Parts: sequence; C-alpha cells; structure tokens
Amino acid sequence: MRYNKMENLDLVGKTVLIREDLNVPIHDGKITSDARLVASMQTIEQALKQGAGVLVMSHLGRPEEGVFNKEYSLAPVATWLSDKLGFDVPLVKDWIDGVTVEPGKVKLLENTRFLVGEGKNNPELAKKMAALCDVFVMDAFATAHRSAASTVGVGDAAKVACAGMVLSQELDALKKGLMAPEHPIVAIVGGSKVSTKLTVLNQLLDKVDVLITGGGITNTLLLAEGFSVGKSLAEADLVADAKALLDKAKATGKNIPLPVDVVVGKAFDANTEATVKKIADVSSDDMIMDIGPETAKLYAELIKTSKTVVWNGPVGVFEFASFAEGTKAVGDAIKNSQAFSIAGGGDTVAAIEQFGLTPSISYISTAGGAFLEFLEGKELPAVAMLERKAN
Repeated sequence: MRYNKMENLDLVGKTVLIREDLNVPIHDGKITSDARLVASMQTIEQALKQGAGVLVMSHLGRPEEGVFNKEYSLAPVATWLSDKLGFDVPLVKDWIDGVTVEPGKVKLLENTRFLVGEGKNNPELAKKMAALCDVFVMDAFATAHRSAASTVGVGDAAKVACAGMVLSQELDALKKGLMAPEHPIVAIVGGSKVSTKLTVLNQLLDKVDVLITGGGITNTLLLAEGFSVGKSLAEADLVADAKALLDKAKATGKNIPLPVDVVVGKAFDANTEATVKKIADVSSDDMIMDIGPETAKLYAELIKTSKTVVWNGPVGVFEFASFAEGTKAVGDAIKNSQAFSIAGGGDTVAAIEQFGLTPSISYISTAGGAFLEFLEGKELPAVAMLERKAN
C-alpha cells in the first residue's frame, strides 16, 4: 500500500483542498458530537503549519442531490471551526465555479451533496473541484469506500493527491492489525445477521487464529451445531453457510469458540428478567441476549494470550444493563491484554465509550462501512485512487 502523505509535501503558498469527514450529528442547529471534527483538526492545522491556504469540503447527512437544504448545511461546523482555530472560517455556499483562500487561512465549502453529480462521481464536477487547488488531500476514511466526485474523482483529476493525517493513521493501523499482524490474532465480530457479515467472517478466518462471534451471528452458528436458541435472533436459512464456516475452521486448525452459557430473557426489553443458562438448557421461549459468565472467562483467556485483536461488534445487547456484562468483559479483556487492538463500527465505538475503554484501545476507527469493507478484503476506491497517484 503506497501513497503520498500530506506532511511530506511542500505546501508553502499552495492551496490545499482537504476532503474531511465532518458528517456530525446536529440537533436544533447544535452539534451533539464533535469527535469527527476534533479528529479533522490535526490535518487542517498541519496544512496551515506547512504554509498552505486551506479549503475544506465534506458531506453532511443525506440531502436530495442538487437541492440546498438548510437542515444539512455545514454552517454549525463553520462556527465550530472558527472557535477552535481562533479566526473566522467562512462557509462558502456557491464554490464549485471558483474560490480562493490566502495562505494561513481556512474556508469551509458547503455540503458536497448539494452538487449534482457528487454521488455518481461525475468527471466534470470532479475536474471543477480539482481546479480549485494545487494539492488534494483525502482525509475522510469513513467515505473511502464510496466512489464520489469529492473522494475519488477529484483526486484523479488533481495535479497532486495525498492522504491526510487521519486517513494515514487509519491505514497504518489497519495494516498493522490486518495486513502485517503479530500472531496469535483474535477477531471479535458481533452483529444481528450472518448474512451481512458472512464475507467478513470468511475473510477473517483466513487471517486470524481465533474468531469470536456475538449476537445473531453466534445464534446461527449454535443452530448449525444442533443447539436450540429458542426465539433468539437467528437466520435458519443460513445454517448451511454457518456449518461450512465451522467446518472450514476445523479443517484449517482455527478456533471459533461457541458459548457454553448465555444470559436469556423472555422479551427484547430492558426490563425483562435476565437468567443465566447453560447453552443446552435454552428453552423454546427464551431469547439469548448475552454471553454468560463462564463464556466471558473463556473468551477473556483467549484474548489475554493474543498479540493482535480486531473488534467489530458487541457480543450482547449491551444497551440493556442486564445484558451488558459480556461485552464489558470482552472490552476489559482487551484493556488488560498486551495486544495491539483495533476497533471499529458504530456499535463497537458506542460500547467502548459506555465502558470507558477509549484509552485502552490502540486504534479506534470512526468509520463504519469503510472499516467493514476493509475487513472483507474489498478495495476501497479512495485508497486505490491514492495508490494510482503515488505511482
């Protein structure tokens, strides 16, 4: 994986166009989580430090393409950036046909999804974006799996294209965790459905030593092993696929541990009574909501001896206090291990924050879809573009 990094380029007096991920939640005009904005600051400030004039662009939400909608305006982000940088960062509404910025200054360009052709990577639109700058910086890993004008086309059309600091850190972490990892490797993949993560599971099984699953994925694997899962979330039509995955693990000497005990309830409700049961004792009206304490100990031991941990998805319904202990135990095991750990996906990040584990994870990816597609082994269009430009 070879690509140019922004911090290695001469940017003095140049105009830099940075594609950031500023897609933050906004309620009543107020930003409710600024994590992505905070992350983007390191690239913006580094470009200023290197003597550039900075144009920043991003999408926000899912507005109708080509139609301005105040609800999806980046105006609150411009205010946030102004406060953080200590000088005015104007929001430029009509920018596609030309905008300039002085060295040492920053301008924020209005939502890229207000432009016709953004989503389908229109080449003419991409050329207009590229014409605004001397250097294009791709820094939004969360959109790297989308081939849009502002993520791929602009880079192909630009004189110079490189990765920003957020994207570089993400790719370095993924490379260390998945492309050149230390063994033993443990992957933890939770989720409601095998169907959405079957490719991920198969790809990871080729790379890891231990594959721990959670949620509906585990329930489907239990069905494949002949256990009853009651009325738990599972995909009976994918039992054959689940059995094939388990058989593949056995044939290749890999370990997919299954729960020996679980925590069940009678309904998917925070107030339902939680009961610990041996896996063989799950009844027809039970709903599996978490792994049990014995299983948590088993998983913790496997994590303890690992050198690399990849975490994508909780192992139980951690949002409900009575069914959060399994996911917490997994998180604590990662915290107490010496392994390099990389975690990603919305539910995973939420669990990490809920249990105060953020300082203990080596790298946390804020991306959802792009992180998952990287785990699947898919080529990310924006990363492929950066590799083309480097060559």
